[in-house]
Amino acid sequence: MPDDSLIFDPMGGLPRLREIMRRLRDPETGCPWDIEQDFASIAPYTIEEAYEVADAIEREAWGELEGELGDLLLQTVYHTQMGEEAGHFTFDSVANAISDKMVARHPHVFGDESRDKSAEQQTRDWEKVKAAERAAKGEQGVLDGVAVGLPALLRALKLQKRAARVGFDWTDTGDVLDKIAEEARELVEARDHLPQDKIEEEMGDLLFVMANLARHLEVDPEQALRRANAKFTRRFKAIEAALAMDGRTPEQSDLAEMDALWNAAKAAERSG
Repeated sequence: MPDDSLIFDPMGGLPRLREIMRRLRDPETGCPWDIEQDFASIAPYTIEEAYEVADAIEREAWGELEGELGDLLLQTVYHTQMGEEAGHFTFDSVANAISDKMVARHPHVFGDESRDKSAEQQTRDWEKVKAAERAAKGEQGVLDGVAVGLPALLRALKLQKRAARVGFDWTDTGDVLDKIAEEARELVEARDHLPQDKIEEEMGDLLFVMANLARHLEVDPEQALRRANAKFTRRFKAIEAALAMDGRTPEQSDLAEMDALWNAAKAAERSG
């Protein structure tokens, strides 16, 4: 019989979690579902858990954040367990690698460089260190190393920032707005005269330039869109609540009535 003392130790901490994952993946006695998983099948859950952490922070749901961070930690433990099984790396080697990286990237804290520098200077120094790391890995192109699997909006920003470092960037926000107008006209033309794949291409171009505008305005587009999503959800729920008071649902209403209720919810928010 295996020793389950660590498994059931409520104060077992990270060693307990690692042992639970090892047991779940045991090919003889583990969970059939967990045994079947691989890096690719688990990756979507990792992304989802990271977003749920961000969501809890956005809502300031501190009571939920502990659990969401635990779910995200489980993903790291899951991937490292699979890495150990395949002989790629170990949990300790993963922890040591990120520790080495943090020490190397903070010579003003762990080395002999002065801490008397601005946040902007620290950012420039950070980028130099990262550029050297990319070069050491054989990534010579300006855009090399920007992960393909990133959410499209985030990847657009990272690509644009990389290009801007070598001067491939608009110098004035007005130029970006002009480009948005140009891309919008091209999208209309595609809608009216071109096949669906060209419409999608032009839509992508417009979204890419919108991300660039956000960067020039120093706005986090992901944050801005999350706030817009929350606002839409809040106001649509107000429509549903108003209709429910009359014993109806949105399906039993029409656009004109719902638009009026939307405007009422909008006015109530602004006055409140």
